[in-house]
Amino acid sequence: MSGGEEAGRKPGALTVPTLSDVARAAGVSLATADRVLNRRPGVRLATVEKVEAAMAALRFERHPGAAALARRARFRVAALLPRGGNPFMQTLRSELERAARRPAARALDLDIAEVDTFDPASLAAEIGRAAEARDAVLAVGLDHPAVAEAIDAAGARGVPVVTLVSDVPGAARAHYVGIDNRAAGRVAAALAGRFSGLAPGSLAVLLGARALRDHHDRLDGFQDVLAARFPHLTLATVMEGQDDPALTQEVVRRFLRRAAPPTAIYSAGAGNAGLVAALAEFDLRPLVIAHELTSETRPLIESGAIDALIVQDPGHEARSALRAVSAALTGTRLDEAQERIRIEILLKDNLP
Repeated sequence: MSGGEEAGRKPGALTVPTLSDVARAAGVSLATADRVLNRRPGVRLATVEKVEAAMAALRFERHPGAAALARRARFRVAALLPRGGNPFMQTLRSELERAARRPAARALDLDIAEVDTFDPASLAAEIGRAAEARDAVLAVGLDHPAVAEAIDAAGARGVPVVTLVSDVPGAARAHYVGIDNRAAGRVAAALAGRFSGLAPGSLAVLLGARALRDHHDRLDGFQDVLAARFPHLTLATVMEGQDDPALTQEVVRRFLRRAAPPTAIYSAGAGNAGLVAALAEFDLRPLVIAHELTSETRPLIESGAIDALIVQDPGHEARSALRAVSAALTGTRLDEAQERIRIEILLKDNLP
């Protein structure tokens, strides 16, 4: 479990606080604690205050699906993940499957489908179909009007959509689960600027696609810091490889044929094996900053082909996504501090 989820728990605790713990701490019966939790009448104000103080002290959180579980309700949830070989998304799929087997998600029936997230019409249609057949939808977002319209339509019919990894901020999605991608881009620029030194140079950025909101925001953050703090470094190109190693190798190869070798490359998406292969063709070794520790990137950072990784915890992300879905379905509140997905910088020296 990530640091964000552990925040506020007692060191060494094996279980989260229960309502029985709250009742014991407040000196009331379990029935009274339940009445306070569910805002039922017949409890004196002083007792309500005692119970609420105990909840705060213990950091008690009601199970998001507790009321539904009491009615033996189950919810059908569709998760729409990108089709293809993106290693991070494959890991995220495994973590979603693992999270769905946890007791906290026992009210959710999760169905994972792989879809074309680079095609807005196709993704919008998949969200529409999922909203017709399921109670909630998890989707890796594409920032496009057609996708936003599909999310809005799902919400209008009472089917919450939670965006995962990549957001659609203009849409009526119930929640976004993922890192602050502008911050990730700023971190990448800070690393590139510091490691590149004071000599003038050029940088290149490799995206999956600009329409992916996470990649778009990473580029914006990168450019902001580059312009403000490292004006001696210029951005020579922004390439798009659709997170595919073969396509990435080709677009990087085309760039290297026509341009001077860059000082550094920031890869904001996947397909990094293709990037490294293209650099090897030209016998180049610029500074390379990429994202996510995966089966693809681990050997590349271990060999020195990648210098630094900006990573997020897919396990925390999966668990947070299911908590967000449960909260949207049951009308309960999320602990924003618990759900904040943090970024981490990995070098060869601190690989887990």
